[in-house]
Amino acid sequence: MTSGKKHTATCQCHYCENLVNTTGQSRRDFIKTLGIATAGFGLLPATMYGLEGQGKAAEMARSQSLKTGKAQRITLLHTADIHGQLTVHDDFFWEDGKAVFKKRGGFAHLKTMINQLRKENPNTLLIDGGDCFVGSAVAALSEGQAIIPLMNNINYDLVLPGNWEVAYGKKMLIKNMGAYHAPKVCGNMFHEDTGDLLFPPYQTFYLGGIKIGFLGYTDPLTPIRQSPAYSYGLHFTEPEKDIAEYIKILREREKCDLVIALTHMGLAQQLNLANQTFAQGVDYIFGADTHERIRQPLKGKYSRVTESGSFASFVGKLDIIVEDGKIKDEAYELMDVDPEKYKADEEMLQKLEKTFEPYNKEIKRVIGKTTTPLLRYYVIETPMDNLITDAVMWKAKPDIALSNGFRFCPPLVPDAKTGIANITVEYLRSMLPVNSDVKMATVTGKQLSDWLEKEIENVFAKDPTKRFGGWLIRFKGMTVNFTIAAEPGERLNKLLINNEPVDPTKTYTIVACEREGDPENVLCRIKGVSNTHKLGYKLHDVMEEYLASHSPVSPKIEGRATATDAPSTLLTQVEGVHYQFR
Repeated sequence: MTSGKKHTATCQCHYCENLVNTTGQSRRDFIKTLGIATAGFGLLPATMYGLEGQGKAAEMARSQSLKTGKAQRITLLHTADIHGQLTVHDDFFWEDGKAVFKKRGGFAHLKTMINQLRKENPNTLLIDGGDCFVGSAVAALSEGQAIIPLMNNINYDLVLPGNWEVAYGKKMLIKNMGAYHAPKVCGNMFHEDTGDLLFPPYQTFYLGGIKIGFLGYTDPLTPIRQSPAYSYGLHFTEPEKDIAEYIKILREREKCDLVIALTHMGLAQQLNLANQTFAQGVDYIFGADTHERIRQPLKGKYSRVTESGSFASFVGKLDIIVEDGKIKDEAYELMDVDPEKYKADEEMLQKLEKTFEPYNKEIKRVIGKTTTPLLRYYVIETPMDNLITDAVMWKAKPDIALSNGFRFCPPLVPDAKTGIANITVEYLRSMLPVNSDVKMATVTGKQLSDWLEKEIENVFAKDPTKRFGGWLIRFKGMTVNFTIAAEPGERLNKLLINNEPVDPTKTYTIVACEREGDPENVLCRIKGVSNTHKLGYKLHDVMEEYLASHSPVSPKIEGRATATDAPSTLLTQVEGVHYQFR
C-alpha cells in the first residue's frame, strides 16, 4: 500500500475501462466474469465506534503516535444536496424549541474551508453525495452546466448522482456528470436499452496506508418521485440486488480495509440498509437526499449512517487514525460553513461573478416582498408552500390547489430593520426550479381520500423502502388531520374541503403542476382524474402575478395539515433513533 498519497482506481477492471469509453457490459456479466457470489462480511473492530465529535477529533490530532509519525490521520469530507446554492444564504436552525436563522454556505467560503482542512491534513478525500446542479436559478438556466466548473475548482475526489441529477434528461445527465474531473460512482443507474451501468459501481483509493472502497447508490424510486420524463432511457435497481456482491469484490478482490456506501436514498432507507444482512461489510453509509444534519453517526446493526445537511451549509468530517496499516480510532463531526469563520476565496469569488454575469439582469429582478420568513423545513406544512398554493388558488380558483412536498430551497428571512425581504426571480427559481404547466382536473371525494392515504404512506411508511424523499403534499382548500402511527390506509382522521366534510361521491376541481411524462389521467400522482386540461400558463407566471398584486405577503403555518401524534414543527421523518434535526 502507498502511504499518504492517494490514488484513484476505477475498479481496476476491463469493465470500468469500457465505462470510461461509454460502452461497457452489464452488471450481471461483470459479476459473472469475476465469478463472485453473494456474501457478507464482519465489521471493523469495536474501537471504530467510539465517536465523540469535535472534542474527540481534537484529542486524536494531539496523539503522540501522530506526532512521532508512527500513525497517520486520514480525513473524509462529505457534502450533499447542494442544489446549486452558490452564495451565502439564510439557513434554518432549531434551538431551544424555536426557529433560528443564521448565514451559512457560499462556494467561496466552502472552498476556503476545504483548503484549510486539506492543509491541516494532506491525507484528505472530498466527496459529494448528489443533487448538486438542480435547485437554483443559475443551475436551471444553464441546465446544470454552470455549476460543474465551480465544483471542479473546489477539486472533489468522488461524486455520486442524486435523484435530481436526472432533471435535464439522460443526455444532460451524462454530459454534466462527465464534465466532473472527479471519478463517478453509482451501481444502480442503468441504460434502459442495453442494461449497462452509466457509471462505475465502486471506486477505490489508497490513503494514509489503507485502502478505502466506495460503493455508490442513488434512489431507486427516482422515476416515481420526479417527473417520469426525466428518467426516460434510464433504469434503476435497489441496492439489495447486488450490494453484497460488490462488498465481496471490495473486501476480497480489492483487499479494502474500509468500505463506505455513498448513497442518495434518504435517511429512512439508509438506516434500513445499515440493518440488512446483505449490506454487512459496509462500515459507513455516507447518506444524502433528506438534508438531515447528523452530528453523531446513527448506528445500525452493521454500519454507521450520516447525512451532511444541504445547500453547501455543512460539511461532514470523518477522521480516522491508522497505525501499521490498521484502523485504530476515529471521530466524526458536522462542520458549519460559517462565512464569518472562513474568509471568501478570491479566485472563487471571481469565478462566481463570471458565472452569474449572463443571468443577473433577469434573476435579480424583484417580483415581490415578504414580511415573514419563507421556509420549507417542516415535514407537514410550510409557509413557503402555503404561499405557492395561495397563488395557485387565487389564479385558477379550483376547489383544491396542490404543490409537491419539495425539500430544496434555503429560507428567505426579512431584514431585521425593515421587516421586509425582497423576493427575486432568483429566489423563485430556488423555490420552484422547474417551471411547470399548470393543469386542472376533476376528482371524486373518494379518490382524494384514497390518494391522501397514499401520500401519507409515502412520507411515513413503516417499511423504510416505501418512503419517498419529499415531505407531505402541500395544499390549499383542504383541512386534513391524520395519525402517523396508524396502519396504512387508516391514518386519515378528517378531510374537509372548503370547510365541509368530504363527500365520497361528489366531484371536486383540483389544480397542480403537470409532471412531464405522466399519463393524461394522472395529476400530482392522483390516478384516474377526469376532465384534464392545461390552463395556458406556467407556475412561475402565476407566482409573479400573485406577488405583484399581493405583496407584501406574510405566509405562515395555518393548520391546513395536522397530525395527532406529531407537532406542526416536525423536522424529520425518522423515528426510533437518537436524532434531532437542529
